[in-house]
Amino acid sequence: MRILILADIHGNWPALRTIREPHDLCVFLGDLVDYALNPGPCVDWVRQYCQIAVRGNHDHAAAQRAQTNGRSGFKYLSGLTRQITWEKLNREQLRFLGTLPTMRWATLDHRRFLFVHATPTDPLDEYVYDDPEAWARRLERVEADVICVGHTHIPFVLPVGNKLVINPGSVGQPRDGDPRLSYAIWQDGRVEIKRLEYPVEEVIAEIQASSLPDLAKRLSIEAFRTGAGVLNGVDQNEPKISSSETNSPVAVVGAANDSARG
Repeated sequence: MRILILADIHGNWPALRTIREPHDLCVFLGDLVDYALNPGPCVDWVRQYCQIAVRGNHDHAAAQRAQTNGRSGFKYLSGLTRQITWEKLNREQLRFLGTLPTMRWATLDHRRFLFVHATPTDPLDEYVYDDPEAWARRLERVEADVICVGHTHIPFVLPVGNKLVINPGSVGQPRDGDPRLSYAIWQDGRVEIKRLEYPVEEVIAEIQASSLPDLAKRLSIEAFRTGAGVLNGVDQNEPKISSSETNSPVAVVGAANDSARG
């Protein structure tokens, strides 16, 4: 069985439409909206072609009409671009975002799969990178062979005991220093992370023509062109959380840098 695994499209229609991967099943791991400015076709595409889809934190916030008031970094861009998300999506599209489940289970290729945007313990918000010990703690009571996650925008394939964690990276806004779109293919027990060039200048043209403030335009364009963080990776309004893990509502574990949030 060939499974196309996508995550974190973030309104980037030029990136999404570039993918022409043959597959038997398409899975989407959350975050259709914000950052790039063409969310409508992305929502419609996922509704039509993804047999399995889960809700991301940006989908949840957009559907709930939640404001994000960041002063810098991706939180700043999230708050500003969400206004455009609301302008461009109709009620039915927003309703779809809000009705997506936070987790899905499926048996595929004789294996038990769990699909979730962030982690099984915190489906929408927790950031865990390719840290085997951190994942082992979160998977102790998870009865699944394969756990597919997104949220970090950084791809990895990580064995954790007898389980496998797959993060396909981000279709719409990679943050590992490689601006090419990222996704994963599962085929008969093998996983491949794939990267593709896409017409990023179309995204940049949309940003330049938008009502975003000049600073937001500059930071957005930098993020899409470089595939890296913004404002030196600092979100001034967020507490910094180390891999020791605290009881804060948002934990960041094993992060390469603090910019990879949102």
